Amino acid sequence: MRASDGEDVRHLERFVTTKQGVEGFVEPRTAVNDVTLLLVAHDGEWTRRRVPSVKWAHDFANRHQVPSYDAAVVGVPQRMRDYNRRKKAGGI
Repeated sequence: MRASDGEDVRHLERFVTTKQGVEGFVEPRTAVNDVTLLLVAHDGEWTRRRVPSVKWAHDFANRHQVPSYDAAVVGVPQRMRDYNRRKKAGGI
């Protein structure tokens, strides 16, 4: 597993400051991946990066006034799946 780094944080910060209606989904550590923060904009565009901890992810979201949820509980939003489908079909 690769740990999160400063570039990951800068990427997340760019996303939350340049997109509208962003929500955060904190994904727990698994056997294969470390904790990640999935950010999803109002139109379904998304990004995911490794983060140091679940607490760090929620604190990041709070600092940027982004609602954050436990992805293991709520799942990912439909608008993200719709975005992926549009992108795959060449509509984006």
